[in-house]
Amino acid sequence: MKSNTTNMKSNTNYNTALATLVTVFFFWGFIAASNGVFIPFCKSYFHLDQFQSQLIDFAFYGAYYIGALLLFIVSAYVKTDILNKWGFKNGIIYGLLLSAIGAAIMIPAISSGSFSFILASLFVVALGFSLQQTSANPFAIALGEPATGSHRLNLAGGVNSFGTAIGPIVVAFALFGAATYSDDQIASINLSTVKILYLVVGALFLLAAGLFIFSKKLPQAKGDINFVQAPKAIKMLGFITLVLLVVFYFVFDQYRADNVDSNFIFQLMILALCLIVGGLLFSNFKAIKNPDGWGAMQYPQLVLGMLAIFTYVGVEVTIQSNLGELLKSEAFGGYSNSEIAPFISMYWGSLMIGRWAGAITVFNPGKTLKNALFVIVPYIAFGVVLFVNHISNNDISGLYLYGWSILLLIGGFFYGQEKPSKTLFIFGFLGVLSMLLGLFTDGTIALYSFMSGGLFCSIMWPSIFSLSIAGLGKYTSQGSAFLIMMILGGAIIPPIQGKLADIFSIHSSYWITVACFLYLMFFALKVKKILKSQGVNYDE
Repeated sequence: MKSNTTNMKSNTNYNTALATLVTVFFFWGFIAASNGVFIPFCKSYFHLDQFQSQLIDFAFYGAYYIGALLLFIVSAYVKTDILNKWGFKNGIIYGLLLSAIGAAIMIPAISSGSFSFILASLFVVALGFSLQQTSANPFAIALGEPATGSHRLNLAGGVNSFGTAIGPIVVAFALFGAATYSDDQIASINLSTVKILYLVVGALFLLAAGLFIFSKKLPQAKGDINFVQAPKAIKMLGFITLVLLVVFYFVFDQYRADNVDSNFIFQLMILALCLIVGGLLFSNFKAIKNPDGWGAMQYPQLVLGMLAIFTYVGVEVTIQSNLGELLKSEAFGGYSNSEIAPFISMYWGSLMIGRWAGAITVFNPGKTLKNALFVIVPYIAFGVVLFVNHISNNDISGLYLYGWSILLLIGGFFYGQEKPSKTLFIFGFLGVLSMLLGLFTDGTIALYSFMSGGLFCSIMWPSIFSLSIAGLGKYTSQGSAFLIMMILGGAIIPPIQGKLADIFSIHSSYWITVACFLYLMFFALKVKKILKSQGVNYDE
């Protein structure tokens, strides 16, 4: 009886902890998805080209890399894992407070009319998100069996995606109200409502922090505070960071000049990409020969997983960040900035659709009920996205047929059989097919194809994350920090696509998404073999 009582108490704490934890996932989605509307708006408002507009993603997702890297370097300096010393709960609280400061900075930034100041405020908001994510992801995995950690992340991701579905709508209303603006009229918009929005967002950050502070049943979920030194990894990451800063200094310097050399800028962006990929692969190559000083980088599943997170975040972000510009082209409807919110909402809603379905397993339904829910839940989520857009007075007539795309998602879930590597492979394959269909067609079919990328990205984060830290033991916390750094992909890949759009066309720039999904397919196959050789098999 005593044992049963203990288990019930443990389960109660688990449910309370998970319910509280998922609140922060909402904020990440709300702000990140809003960039899909904010980017094309800023392009018109500040008279930017497509590459410059993507610097919003560069500032936002670059902060994740800088934040996680600083946390890692400081931990190495004091020889204590700071995050584990704080506890994951406190890490989330500090991150929320930092994001609240960033939201407060946004108010004078908007008043100044400076695009650079706005980028800086977004950087601070995302810096807080970096700390929150570094804490929240291993926290979610720690709240149960490691092999089912991806299911809990799917549940949290479902809440995150609800934020992504309504974020573009709320920001579009804050920017445009109920009016329709042409590109020429954008510069005349009064941004006072956006300042109010960020004031409210900042208050919500503080409210969420208070929820964590006063939640007595929420455990700290601390790990081992002894920091595992990795001086060689620090040197490599420091070198990569230094060269990235130099590369982007020259990029920004070019844009201060009267004559911008597009080819030179594109070469710099490719150099940055090659540096990251090459640097990480070289690190693992050296670490396998002599693991001393490399820390978690001695594990090939982690290094390949770092590249997978980089690629996954990059493709997820770049599809929607450039979608607004695609929708403005005549072949894709010729929409204005104030008319694209429903499509951005549906793209991010696609992630919600997949993550809601992926979260079903968390509730342990019977096999028959579970199979039924795999069909029903995605369409419930689809209905939620349509309803949210409908009550916002958005035209949703062009979204009904998108329901057919959801059948592919459902088929992927049944084929994946809840096995992380198999599911990741099939969704990567479907991503490749959808991007190719979008590239070789135009109009509604191509638009649905590109938007369905959100469906196939929906379950990738938890699958990649759980596979990448599998078998790391004492290096798990360090590996988690490395993975969060690779959200940097959202800062690098969208500007590269933006430059491809400037050089060629916005439509043809989507070839970069094909390359991303192909790597994710490769990772799914490779990591399964690696883990199996280490005696770890999550697909069993």
